Amino acid sequence: MRNWKTFVLVALLVAALVAAAGCGGGQQAAQQEKYPTRAITVIVPYAAGGGTDVGARMLLPYVEKDLGVPLTVVNKVGGGGWVGWSELLSGDTSGYTIAYINTPSLQAGYLNPSVKRNKSLDDFEVIANHVLDYGAIVVRADDNRFNTIKDLIEYAKKNELIATSTGVASDDHVAMLKLNKASGTKFVALQTKGWADGKAALLGSHADVVFANVGEVAVPHKEKEVKVLAVMAEKRSKFMPDVPTLDEIGYKGIYSWSGRGLAAKKGLPKDKLDKLVAAFEKAVTNPGHVKKMEEMGLEIKFMKGDEFRKFLKSDEDAIKSVNNLLDWKQAQ
Repeated sequence: MRNWKTFVLVALLVAALVAAAGCGGGQQAAQQEKYPTRAITVIVPYAAGGGTDVGARMLLPYVEKDLGVPLTVVNKVGGGGWVGWSELLSGDTSGYTIAYINTPSLQAGYLNPSVKRNKSLDDFEVIANHVLDYGAIVVRADDNRFNTIKDLIEYAKKNELIATSTGVASDDHVAMLKLNKASGTKFVALQTKGWADGKAALLGSHADVVFANVGEVAVPHKEKEVKVLAVMAEKRSKFMPDVPTLDEIGYKGIYSWSGRGLAAKKGLPKDKLDKLVAAFEKAVTNPGHVKKMEEMGLEIKFMKGDEFRKFLKSDEDAIKSVNNLLDWKQAQ
């Protein structure tokens, strides 16, 4: 009888120990799977003070509230954005480093055969689009040569003008080349790292014109620090209703925009991706955030999933369509 009781007690003890171990292991696994548990780095691949940087810093506090961890902006400038994107793609898939992706600069950086970059959209896990910022053509407020966009175009047909953009095949650069082709203007590109550099070049008389984005120039235009002559959209910007479109003066179809969204490296686990998408959707569409962005002249355009990826693919196709203007040849 004693042996039988001893056997039962030992069996019960072993079962209890196994259950406890299993429970502890489950708790440990759950703790390991929790995301996020520490700060997330957000790479902004352009200079501080530009449209992407400003928009990011306005959005991320809303995301922090939802995720419960800090989101820290790190500016990685150069290569038309590809210094930052290369750093993202060289990292891991833990979800603790994500980046703003800007179109069409992103696509231009791997479509240009001269850079021999073996990357594509397939290397990114898209999270959400944040902003769709249309192009604008800007001169100095005191430049009496150009009071209207017609003045600028007529002058530029006869004279070379230095015009800044933010990288080869960026939205600004492509818009400049399209206008040259359509109107016979002689804009010569001066590539800069972002709006802050372009503005400095303009105000310092090192450039005649800046091809920029509405979100970067709406406030300086309102404050009469610069003069915006045209926007490159189908209709006037609600942030600068006094500024005409190129369509209005007869140069139809010359549109330009910078899409700004977020992505991680391909391979980010689905549960982590879903959590990021949900947090960014909640933040981007937050009424308080939308109001602040509009006060800065930045237009919200939330997209996620297949819609966002299709948008990025359409901009890739648009870059391919202007290869002749860029003197590019498709890689064989």
